[in-house]
Amino acid sequence: MRRTERFPVEGSNALWQLYRTVSFWKVLRNVVIGELNRYNPHLGFKNWVYRTFLGIRIGDKTALALKVVVDVLFPERIRIGNNTIIGYNTTLLTHEYLVEEYRIGDVEIGNHVMIGANTTILPGVRIGDRAVVGAGSVVTKDVPAGAFVAGNPARFIRWREEEPSLSNPPGTC
Repeated sequence: MRRTERFPVEGSNALWQLYRTVSFWKVLRNVVIGELNRYNPHLGFKNWVYRTFLGIRIGDKTALALKVVVDVLFPERIRIGNNTIIGYNTTLLTHEYLVEEYRIGDVEIGNHVMIGANTTILPGVRIGDRAVVGAGSVVTKDVPAGAFVAGNPARFIRWREEEPSLSNPPGTC
């Protein structure tokens, strides 16, 4: 099971009770900021907006591609390391509203991670340093450091191969 906090509800489904969980004004502000920033092509400015207005912790030289969707209810629960790439149209969720409960969990993405386009990352998931997530994957559980995963749900494919050392380029001793 992912690391999520569970909150049971009674009566109507949890989504109908959304504004008992989080302020309408916070959601409205986050939707406007998030939607505008999805189309922002300037990586540095985009990261600044996410850090400053949504409270997302984003490391240096990290790139969120166009149309990345960040959670609008609890964006402050997203942490992304340094030099990471989040591919086009990826969704980072920190909440799930179900019929009888809602769940909230942190999304933690390490350093030097590559997440392919059209991926969905569910709440409570950790992706380790230097991991690779194939395009179109649904990440439902933790990804160990250095692993390559893909699919729906994402499954282990192999360990990531290390890049050749830049100190010894090909053809040298």
